[in-house]
Amino acid sequence: MATTRYDVLGVGNAIVDVIARADDAFLVKHGMAKGTMALIDEPRAQAIYEAMGPAVESSGGSAANTIVGASSLGARTAFVGKVKDDQLGRAFTHDIRASGVAFDTKPAASGPSTARCYIIVTPDGERTMNTYLGAAQDLYPADIQDDAIAAAAITYLEGYLWDPPQAKEAFLKAAGIAHKNGRKVALTLSDAFCVDRYRDEFLKLIRDKTVDIVFANERELHSLYQTADFDSALSAIKGDASLAVVTRSEKGCVVVAGDKAEAIPAAPIDKVVDATGAGDLFAAGFLVGHSRGMSLRDAARLGAMAAAEVIQHVGARPEVSLKELAAKNGLKI
Repeated sequence: MATTRYDVLGVGNAIVDVIARADDAFLVKHGMAKGTMALIDEPRAQAIYEAMGPAVESSGGSAANTIVGASSLGARTAFVGKVKDDQLGRAFTHDIRASGVAFDTKPAASGPSTARCYIIVTPDGERTMNTYLGAAQDLYPADIQDDAIAAAAITYLEGYLWDPPQAKEAFLKAAGIAHKNGRKVALTLSDAFCVDRYRDEFLKLIRDKTVDIVFANERELHSLYQTADFDSALSAIKGDASLAVVTRSEKGCVVVAGDKAEAIPAAPIDKVVDATGAGDLFAAGFLVGHSRGMSLRDAARLGAMAAAEVIQHVGARPEVSLKELAAKNGLKI
């Protein structure tokens, strides 16, 4: 086995988030399904941007947010994702490297512009996402560096990558290299509509043990097994996955390992300001804890703490050192 250079390496869409506040009427007017992610083309992206109120721009992307969170927890991290060599692409590259993450994917010199996600945050803190994938979908197997994957304790993949065919190939290549080197592979299901599109393929990935750790929220789990009954869906994933973590917002999460399922409460918060990144940061905490040999319960507590920090401010990345916050909460990494 190669020397472990990274605790967690993420492969995902390199996206810049454009975040604005609006009421539910705005969602209805513009045909958006609340709390979901829709893939859009460039004209639709321009129309949404023009209709939005004042916006905050910040580097994002689901797996990238997770990796930045893991870095904030003191983990050794890397990210693989495609940007274009344009203004937003350079901003993304600067931000992720400034967070202590190794990011060496070569930017595209031509083709579509860097991906962006227009996020509408309603007064209840729920986020509705409209994503123009742009250059992010031009991630190819050649962008996967064998030595980097081989040197990562856990390779983390996002379900959103399953949309572009060549990114899907990159995903499978990364998983193959990781397992060949005795490493673990984690997958987040990303979004209920993403699960609707690729249910059979995701189930195959889980059942074939292409992935070792699965992250899902309640809505994604219900979609995966096409049932509205939580206990039935939980029982089903118990039979399919080696290790699964199901997040349930304010109800905390359930960790499923073998035939056992353990519920862990959510971390206390004052107020939900913006739910963007909650699942991403939960995954960051859990993966860091798991890669460092914590118990599954403590890894989940670390995830809950990271998620609680990010939902109490606008934006999907931590505003404080999560490692210091963990120490204050008695969670030694």
